Amino acid sequence: MLRLFNPLEILARQRGYLFPWVPVCLAFGIGIYFALPVEPAGGAYAALGLSVLVLLAAARWLGEGWRPVFLALSLVLAGVMVAGLRAHTVKAPVLSFRYYGPVQGRIVKIDRSMSDKLRLTLDNVVLERMDPARTPANVRVALHGKGDFIAYEPGQTVILTAHMSPPNGPVEPGGFDFQRKAWFDGLGAVGYTRTPVLLLERAEAGKAGLFIHRLRMRISAGIQTMLGGDVGAFAAAIMTGD
Repeated sequence: MLRLFNPLEILARQRGYLFPWVPVCLAFGIGIYFALPVEPAGGAYAALGLSVLVLLAAARWLGEGWRPVFLALSLVLAGVMVAGLRAHTVKAPVLSFRYYGPVQGRIVKIDRSMSDKLRLTLDNVVLERMDPARTPANVRVALHGKGDFIAYEPGQTVILTAHMSPPNGPVEPGGFDFQRKAWFDGLGAVGYTRTPVLLLERAEAGKAGLFIHRLRMRISAGIQTMLGGDVGAFAAAIMTGD
């Protein structure tokens, strides 16, 4: 006799092997969040949370056959909520116009651009004639000027004159979304300067996060000095992320 296809029986036979699907379901929910055309309203998250509770209750009381289905659906909805929560917890001001003028801030990261230009990421940012409540928490500036007048270290407070603008979105449909990455990295503006960078205050000792970054930079510099060329740059990038 021909038996009808029953997916619940397949799930029952896989009992004990379904745990690896937990991150898959969460990732699917996160993907749904980023595919949404607009940010959900606050009430939508409340509805999602209530739906997760209902699905968990259904998984508990409607028998083992349906339990994996309800748990998977609850994980998908939880993924949407986690992505939305993360997007809101990193919320920070973003520059809304093109700015040219003085930029003051503390160096928290030093790296290089794709064109091998030195870049400084600054926090405690001060922009001229800008309300502090609207000033980006972090900005990143590429140094296009000639010569280094100071030895840059994390923790230094510097001032420079820069062209700044909001982070750009993808250049083509489905392309890399730098604007999204900048949001989650806390970058509210990016830009460049062709003028010298002036040192206002030296780095404070005892900052754990800055100490670790300084250590990474010293290791990177040592590797590149010993190996040199592209080999040294590649080894430094692999070992320190520089």
